[in-house]
Amino acid sequence: MGQDIPKQFINVFDKPVLIYTLESFQRHPDVDAIAVVCIDGWQTMVDAYAKQFNIDKLQWIVPGGGSVQESICNGVEHLEHELDPEDIVIIHDGIRPLIDADVLTDVIQVCERYGNAVTSLPYNEQIFVINQDDPSTTVQYVPREQLRRVSTPQAYRYGKLLAAYRKAFKENIGIHGSSYINTMMVDLGETLHFAKGSDKNIKLTTKGDLELFKAYITADEDTWLK
Repeated sequence: MGQDIPKQFINVFDKPVLIYTLESFQRHPDVDAIAVVCIDGWQTMVDAYAKQFNIDKLQWIVPGGGSVQESICNGVEHLEHELDPEDIVIIHDGIRPLIDADVLTDVIQVCERYGNAVTSLPYNEQIFVINQDDPSTTVQYVPREQLRRVSTPQAYRYGKLLAAYRKAFKENIGIHGSSYINTMMVDLGETLHFAKGSDKNIKLTTKGDLELFKAYITADEDTWLK
């Protein structure tokens, strides 16, 4: 984002991005408690904002690690003595502030049925594979009907999630580069189950994404559309 503070703390209409995200979980009746895995040194700020905006489901603030996977693992390990193995844990990016309630509901319901759930959408663009002999050309494509794009929220039974992270870090599986929980689980041999997604569930990565976020939250929805 190129700003002087972490992007989840950027204010949009006098509210930090992170609070927009937390409010979706705060409002959802099936969410009992919230843990925030936070950039180390910003824990006090998270706590202060949570109090200011009445996020009273926030129970734990956990320091992050040196990578996304280390940070998630820190959060999962922190809950070892707080949760039962069959409890459902939802993992979500703090910089995805537009979470529909029905997306959260579906990811919980799918996880209750199968033990895991990953938010997903069909892929509506054409995907071509780079020609290794000439990267400016292509002679191969992937049929988009075979693809789903996956994001957060994702949900997992806690016992399975904890065991998976311990195995992954012990055996060095699925924890490097762009790896995330879903790719790690597949690398560990798990079958994942798709849940409902939303095109509004954007990830705020660039300044342009911030402008899109502002447009979403100020837009008037057309009530006549089916």
